[in-house]
Amino acid sequence: MFKKLINIKKQNTNHPPGQIVTEKFPVLTFGETPHIELSQWSFTISGLVKNKIKLNWDQFVQLPKSKVTSEFHCVTKWSRMKNIWEGVALNDLLKIANPLPKAHFALIHCFGDYTTNLSTKCLLDDDVILAYMHDNKPLHKDHGGPLRLVVPKRYGWKSAKWIKEIELINDNKPGFWESRGYHMHGDPWQEQRFS
Repeated sequence: MFKKLINIKKQNTNHPPGQIVTEKFPVLTFGETPHIELSQWSFTISGLVKNKIKLNWDQFVQLPKSKVTSEFHCVTKWSRMKNIWEGVALNDLLKIANPLPKAHFALIHCFGDYTTNLSTKCLLDDDVILAYMHDNKPLHKDHGGPLRLVVPKRYGWKSAKWIKEIELINDNKPGFWESRGYHMHGDPWQEQRFS
């Protein structure tokens, strides 16, 4: 009897508690999917940095490319394993932006007026990527294309779709869902769904 309990526990340790694994990639969005013309698109790293970065689409896709295989955990209790994301490693861009010592947090701004917050430490993880490809295809607009922030160690609402700016700030400011009761950190392994 105890062996069965131990085996069940071992089988379930490959994804966070309370999550159900799926091969599908459901589309969950608050509001309408924005229509983004690449000719008008730009990405900015601003705020408490020594070097502000502003790039258009052609400049962005010329940056050194990174590839990350990671899990994706939605706050609505589903997980999709082995996602292949391609784009630009965020820690490479942050090294160029050179955050000031008091830049402890970031407010992520997206097309469609969505925002979310993350710690600067979290953004510097090696697996955080600004993705424009998913599973070897251009990232579909329903999943955040042309560019999505992917933060594998946080619930999916922190992996902001249609990202346009990372603003480094001193104090932890709540974003869209955080100001509506979602957790400020959103760690799926700690089940940090709500405040």
